Amino acid sequence: MAVSFALERKTAIVTGGAQGIGLSIAERFVEEGMKVIIADIDDSAGHDAADRLSKIGEALYVHCDVADRLDVRNLLAKSLEAYGEIDVLVANAGIVHTADFLDVEEADFDRVIGVNLKGVFLTCQAVAKHMVERVEAGEKPGTIITMSSVNAELAIPNQVPYVASKGGVKQLTKVMALSLAKHGIRVNAIGPGTIMTEMVEKVLADADIRDRMMTRTPLGRIGEASEIASIAAFLASDQASYVTGQTLYVDGGRLGLNYTVPVEPST
Repeated sequence: MAVSFALERKTAIVTGGAQGIGLSIAERFVEEGMKVIIADIDDSAGHDAADRLSKIGEALYVHCDVADRLDVRNLLAKSLEAYGEIDVLVANAGIVHTADFLDVEEADFDRVIGVNLKGVFLTCQAVAKHMVERVEAGEKPGTIITMSSVNAELAIPNQVPYVASKGGVKQLTKVMALSLAKHGIRVNAIGPGTIMTEMVEKVLADADIRDRMMTRTPLGRIGEASEIASIAAFLASDQASYVTGQTLYVDGGRLGLNYTVPVEPST
């Protein structure tokens, strides 16, 4: 197991936790001894994930559309009913829609912004109110982690609502950090680059796309979801006790690049 961050007995909600990066974070948290609520809209994957993680620790699945205020309220209520408190929130749920700027439909724009930005606002506000109540009752403050992206900085012409949403998450994270600092609640974002998930694996099956991606990645490889999970564990822990309002980019050096890296063509 990776280095422990002393998170035992803490409770975390991970939205979008049934697959990909969210599932990897949930798994890392359970390995750290945390009690984890997996929130997702994919009931089959969510129950499977919770069942698997329950074999090594405590995990619960709750259906939640983060863009729905009532679903978010239900998520918080069921989480508190099960475990009594929430120490960490990872607002990870996100979706994409691919279309050129001139072809994006309003409904598709609203759907992505609804999940990726409004959903972060709704879940973070609901959990933050609970955390503030805990602080006022003399308990330790909690920690909130949002999921931004390198695309908060780097635009993609056919990912209009996604890029806009991730830029919004970066700024929302700063606003929340400033607002909640007086309560001792830390709020930070993670900004992944290209991370190997099932979706990315399908995209990178195209050798040309993979080669183009590698020319923009100085470390010369695709990141692993477990590497994002390690950052989440750090930010959730007391070892990050003086870190708030930041976006930690985990991108293999991509944002620092102002040229392309030569790579051997894929075979």
